[in-house]
Amino acid sequence: MSNCCDAADLIGSIEKAMPDDDALISVAENFKVFGDSTRIKIIFALEQAELCVSHLSELMKMNQSAISHQLRILRAAKLVKPRRDGKNIYYSLDDEHISSIIRLGLEHALEAAGSNYNEEAL
Repeated sequence: MSNCCDAADLIGSIEKAMPDDDALISVAENFKVFGDSTRIKIIFALEQAELCVSHLSELMKMNQSAISHQLRILRAAKLVKPRRDGKNIYYSLDDEHISSIIRLGLEHALEAAGSNYNEEAL
């Protein structure tokens, strides 16, 4: 392999800053979960309010078992968390990082498509 330039210091500093493989695998796994538009819609809805399966089912126009399946995937990835209230279980985002990732992704997608976007609407 030929060197395009002398970048030993640069390569060394990047190697030191590079997260370990386990952390990078975890990030990649999260992006796999984000790779489904139904789950993105659920995350977007949960960013707006804490919701139960029946609310999500009505909002998404999907049956409750399909919503529950998607919520299981989101829970396993620690992206959403449940809260029991009597017989009902309400879901919310696990933390603010999830909201930030979705907002940045949406902002990038709209910008790349040349769409005007209202940051307050995100």
